[in-house]
Amino acid sequence: MQYEICRRKRSTFFTVFQTSKMNDKMLPKPTEAELEILQVLWENGPSSVRFVNDELAEKREVGYTTTLKLMQIMFEKGLVSRNTDARSHIYEAAIERDVTQRNLLGTFVDNVFSGSAMNLVMQALGNHKASKDELDQIKALIEKMENEDE
Repeated sequence: MQYEICRRKRSTFFTVFQTSKMNDKMLPKPTEAELEILQVLWENGPSSVRFVNDELAEKREVGYTTTLKLMQIMFEKGLVSRNTDARSHIYEAAIERDVTQRNLLGTFVDNVFSGSAMNLVMQALGNHKASKDELDQIKALIEKMENEDE
């Protein structure tokens, strides 16, 4: 994987960007709080800050101004787009869920499991009781991958 370090405007804070294999667009790595907001947007589509804040507040205490500031930062980083036509600004995820998951998982596997997908899977299956349906899906995926190699 290819990485670049870019300096954010008006700050000495450094953000790591990862080059997507699907395209050359540089995608910022979202923080945990930003991922929570992206989850709301991915699940519900374009939403107001109030709606996102209400959804987050169901899981934990969070202030409206905190959510607003995070979403403004996310807009600056290119994680969300913003429609300002109405009085209430509407935000939408500007990055796709699967691309984000792929990038974060790749970084996680590299950093935590020394690049070993097997170690990740073994750890996940060892710490989580997989249902019969989940195991069947895993077997089907393995079979599909083996057939592609032939």
